[in-house]
Amino acid sequence: MTILRTMRNFSSMNIAASILLFVAAIAAAIIANSPVAPVYQEFLLHELHLQIGNFNLLSHGGENLRMIEFINDGLMTIFFLLVGLEIKRELLVGELSSFRKAALPFIAACGGMLFPVIVYMSICPPGSAGSQGLAIPMATDIAFSLGVLSLLGSRVPLSLKIFLTAFAVVDDIGGILVIALFYSSHVLIAALLYVLLYFIGKRGTTNKIFFLVIGVVIWYLFLQSGIHSTISGVILAFVIPAKPRLDVGKYIEHIRHTIAGFPVVESGSIVLTNEQIAKLKEVESASDRVISPLQSLEDNLHGAVNYLILPLFAFVNAGVVFSGGGELVGSVGMAVAAGLLFGKFAGIYFFTWLAIKIKLTPMPPGMTWKNLSGIALLGGIGFTVSLFIANLSFGANYPVLLNQAKFGVLSGTILSGLLGYIVLRIVLPVRKRK
Repeated sequence: MTILRTMRNFSSMNIAASILLFVAAIAAAIIANSPVAPVYQEFLLHELHLQIGNFNLLSHGGENLRMIEFINDGLMTIFFLLVGLEIKRELLVGELSSFRKAALPFIAACGGMLFPVIVYMSICPPGSAGSQGLAIPMATDIAFSLGVLSLLGSRVPLSLKIFLTAFAVVDDIGGILVIALFYSSHVLIAALLYVLLYFIGKRGTTNKIFFLVIGVVIWYLFLQSGIHSTISGVILAFVIPAKPRLDVGKYIEHIRHTIAGFPVVESGSIVLTNEQIAKLKEVESASDRVISPLQSLEDNLHGAVNYLILPLFAFVNAGVVFSGGGELVGSVGMAVAAGLLFGKFAGIYFFTWLAIKIKLTPMPPGMTWKNLSGIALLGGIGFTVSLFIANLSFGANYPVLLNQAKFGVLSGTILSGLLGYIVLRIVLPVRKRK
């Protein structure tokens, strides 16, 4: 029941966050093609300063970060920190914590990463214009896909939600590895920094502020070194302790002892005594210690990421220009859209079917071949990470190809989400109310 309640709460949050994300993307596309487009472009290129003397934290290679760079390279580091925390939790105690749990989502994710690349390469073969964007359709957006799934409410079996979440997490791992290996340099330095941070965590430091301050320093070093700065957030997540300072059993014993000694005053008094305040602060301090830094930080970041950072990211990156120089669709746009819509569906469905047919892993309860097809379609909702990789692939050097890639991401995501919703709405049984 706890898992079900958690999934329901997460689903309701995902619906609101997904709507906000969608509105931000649509607003960006409308503004980029309106008379106020120059103001939008000026906002994207506005330089930022966070200066102490001659030192500017928001700078790279002596140049001030522009707004779009600050959001993509700075704020998105917080998003990848949250992704890293979720991945670590899933690996420790979640749906990726054992071979039995992880096997099917892992296999599905492998197909969902391989087939989109094959589809992309069939349209943009190696050596052609746009060939460097083959990783764009690899990722699945967890929040967006779960948001669409949540629209179907209680008709969706819990096993389908868990399966979608798990293979999307594996997709995120694949996307992060692609960014680290193919869109960054000095991977050896990153490995050394990871080892250093690991030993800092092993010393028993559990203060979240300490890790975040060190994280900002590491982010700046990554920014200057050529390693993509968002990787620093993922590395930081894996060294944040997952073990609480206080055992749950000891916590309950401590609370009982504190409550037993709680000073009693006259009933009806609205003012607490100093002794009562001290006892309540003991309870508050113990409560903080029983929640691990990993879980506490993950909970703290969800609101900021879902309702501020991701909508801002969508607003500055989804501004597809429908007129002007260059083809809008082009080979890159078609390759990205086809990779998300057809590649993702074929890879997830075929690899899952194969794993079950050869009896490598059983089909989860509640899953059928029909509703699997709907989930496989929802896997084509790439959006956040796909747009992120599109910027890394083409950036400011290839504006026409970047515009095509954005159009491909948006169209592939919308079509995948719409078709996935329609298929699941048809095949999932309607549960009659008692």
